[in-house]
Amino acid sequence: MSTTIYFRSPPLLPNSLFSGNKSRVIVLKPPRLGLSLNGSSSRIGFHSRLPIIKWRILCFRQENFPSEAPGFDHVEDKLSADLVEPKFCQSQDLKKDWLSSLHKVIDAVFGVEPWTVPWTAKTIIQVMLLWIASFWLVGSWVVPFLAYTAGFRKESLTYRGQALYSLLTDVIEGMVGIAILNLCLARFKPLPSDWFKFKFKWRWLFDVGLGCLMFPLINQLSQVNLNLLPILPSTPVTVSSVEQSILARDPVAMALYAIVVSVCAPIWEEIVFRGFLLPSLTKYMPVWCAMLVSSVAFALAHFNLQRMLPLIFLGMLMGAVFVRSRNLLPSMLLHSLWNAFVFLDLMK
Repeated sequence: MSTTIYFRSPPLLPNSLFSGNKSRVIVLKPPRLGLSLNGSSSRIGFHSRLPIIKWRILCFRQENFPSEAPGFDHVEDKLSADLVEPKFCQSQDLKKDWLSSLHKVIDAVFGVEPWTVPWTAKTIIQVMLLWIASFWLVGSWVVPFLAYTAGFRKESLTYRGQALYSLLTDVIEGMVGIAILNLCLARFKPLPSDWFKFKFKWRWLFDVGLGCLMFPLINQLSQVNLNLLPILPSTPVTVSSVEQSILARDPVAMALYAIVVSVCAPIWEEIVFRGFLLPSLTKYMPVWCAMLVSSVAFALAHFNLQRMLPLIFLGMLMGAVFVRSRNLLPSMLLHSLWNAFVFLDLMK
């Protein structure tokens, strides 16, 4: 003889779940339990035909009681999202606040705003490619062809003749580069007032002086760069015409080379890299990032991997002086002093 007893509990409605106009009702619907007693053995189990326990949580306003409550799975996902999303959003907000604070600190250090750039990236790339191509074309083909037509070669010249040849080549390269820049930007004239400024205000002398104090560090970076990328033993070691004139102690030749490295090169390079490229990049990136990108381009334009690190640091230094003053004269002066520092170091 077997006896089966079924239990059914009423729904639970705890008073503590009611608060204000919103009420939360927890409905507990347990299944029918089957209690079977058979002889000496007892067995308590769930009938397979009975449903499993389901919890339903209903959030409603008393004036709008919905006919059906959402399922427990949906509410659980929503509650999990409510617990996880604030933490995720909080971490995102902290990250954005940190980046914003970093940008504010950098902007405060340099004290500048982005330039007003009337042209697009197409013009930036066009100017830089044409400028690099013109320097290579003039220095490697045009001037040598003119010299050959005149009946002489650079290798056959004296130290003074080679120095004069280098000076003329550098002047022609610079003039062609400025002409290309002027032609590419002609349709955007008149340019905004903060472009290509040359002002003799001595407030920036302090920045130039601080930059000069960094010269020994730049010199150390040269050695670090050589340790990272040493010159291969198979690479032939050549002595430049500048070094040859220094070894020969020819004062006229050394004076001509000093003009090339300390006057001509700083003018042309600062107009292109700091005067044009750096401000143009501020249209697409922060000022500090434009300083870094223009410094890398400045280093790559010298085509010397053994000098990449010092040239990038030097470019950042000249870029910082330029953006603080929005004046090309301070960066030109700092560039000139660095080249003079290197030239005098070769003379030792």
